[in-house]
Amino acid sequence: MDLIVPASATTASNGTAAGTAEACAMPGAGPAYADSLLLRIYGETRTIAMVGASPNWVRPSFFVMRYLQRKGYRVIPVNPRATDAPILGERVFPDLESIDVTVDVVDVFRRPEETPAIARSAAAIGAKVLWLQLGIRNDEAATIAGLGGLIAIQDRCMKIEYGRLGGELAWNGINTRMISSRRRRLLG
Repeated sequence: MDLIVPASATTASNGTAAGTAEACAMPGAGPAYADSLLLRIYGETRTIAMVGASPNWVRPSFFVMRYLQRKGYRVIPVNPRATDAPILGERVFPDLESIDVTVDVVDVFRRPEETPAIARSAAAIGAKVLWLQLGIRNDEAATIAGLGGLIAIQDRCMKIEYGRLGGELAWNGINTRMISSRRRRLLG
């Protein structure tokens, strides 16, 4: 949770990038979100409810949950079909309304057609952000979230964005323009 906010960060009133230099945009994706908005979300977040969290270690929700936990966030799994055992040490809840602590972000790993109902629940529990994971877009859910006072992020992965903003993706040669199959010579 030690991300550095760039001094030049600006955000338009709708949460999208005011300028393209700092925007996170993927080809063919929806709106670009300003890095400053995403950094603010990460900085103000303590608890994340992950709707669609899976106990199966090969599912994306599992490793995103583990990654976010390792970054210091409390991630509460929400999955009505997996309430029999904890996931990564956290009790699993059947729905958002059953969670007994304040939730900052509702991170969604469900089909787009299921997201409007999740957006209503997120607004009902007083969450601040509805985050639809990579590949998930639903404008109705985003509208419901916005009317409920939530920031809506669509088609973005919390793990990828955190890594990108924190510079971790550069460790792998991403966004460095220096991808090579050559091994670096070790000093010394």
